[in-house]
Amino acid sequence: MIEFLVAAAAVVGVGWLVRRKQRQRLAAGSPDGIPCMARHPAGAGRWRMGRVFTGPGAPCWVPRRGEPVPLPGGRATGVRAPSVKEGISINPGSRIVACTYGSGADGAGGGGTIEIAVMPLDLRELLEAVPQSGAEPG
Repeated sequence: MIEFLVAAAAVVGVGWLVRRKQRQRLAAGSPDGIPCMARHPAGAGRWRMGRVFTGPGAPCWVPRRGEPVPLPGGRATGVRAPSVKEGISINPGSRIVACTYGSGADGAGGGGTIEIAVMPLDLRELLEAVPQSGAEPG
């Protein structure tokens, strides 16, 4: 019984620390970007660690290694939970946002697709940077 209480207290403490860190990041204007894993192009290749930076201008996914991927005109086309197979590579508690982007204002020309996996606490921030299709940019 004591072990259960200690474990429960540890889980609550870790949850509090994670939530506190996320609030600090949001209050600071996300200078470190949104931590994520991404697959570019969507549905192909490996999940790679990186961050989405949402500063002035278009958002940009910057992998831990490799070239940044600017997301001009980025639009989220769907949000889903990872499949069992994807849950082996990425955190099964994350949410996957499928995005399309293009170099033109209408999203045409030089566009592509990307899937970005973020934790649920970061989902709202990502969807503000890459609004969902059908939603007016704001």
